Amino acid sequence: MTRHLLTALAVAALLAPAAASAQAAPLVQVQQHLRAVTTMTANFAQTDRAGRTLPGVLTLKRPGRARFQYGRGVPLLVVADGSRLNVVDYQVNQVSSWPIGDSPLTVLLNPNQDLARFARVVSGTDPRALLISARDPKRPEFGTITVAFARVPSAPAGLMLTGWTAQDAQGNRTTVKLSNQRFNVAVSDSAFRWRDPRRRVGPRG
Repeated sequence: MTRHLLTALAVAALLAPAAASAQAAPLVQVQQHLRAVTTMTANFAQTDRAGRTLPGVLTLKRPGRARFQYGRGVPLLVVADGSRLNVVDYQVNQVSSWPIGDSPLTVLLNPNQDLARFARVVSGTDPRALLISARDPKRPEFGTITVAFARVPSAPAGLMLTGWTAQDAQGNRTTVKLSNQRFNVAVSDSAFRWRDPRRRVGPRG
């Protein structure tokens, strides 16, 4: 083995841990932020693949609970109730539901999972922002989510969640942008109850 090859291998051995560390440090910071924020409220603007934007209010309570309340005139509700993510369409009286762990939103709702198993830092041009992309390699059908944080020293763990882009297995993209974020405010568990349009009476939960 030549001296040049030995030198190259030594450099590679040094760089590999450095690259892993560069990925790990931001992910640790994101993990710290998720654990520090038990509740959050924010305004959101959701844009679908057709360019249609729907506004609303997000209420989040970790672990496992979130409510996307759309604006007046939109007969749609999305609620994660602690175990399942439910998409409720009151216009056609239909409900789609699946385990939260099968949704890309589990990245935001489960603060105790090891992000390093399925998330990576995405390179960006703005040093004030931190982007992570998450995808379960064992279940690619669940799609990919790219989550955006702003580096804000006064925010929990120095990060503020500003939005995300979710892409399903068919390549359809939905982007959510947040504003007026408020952290660790009082949020009642009743915020995550919802009326099942398939039933005649009573709210679910």
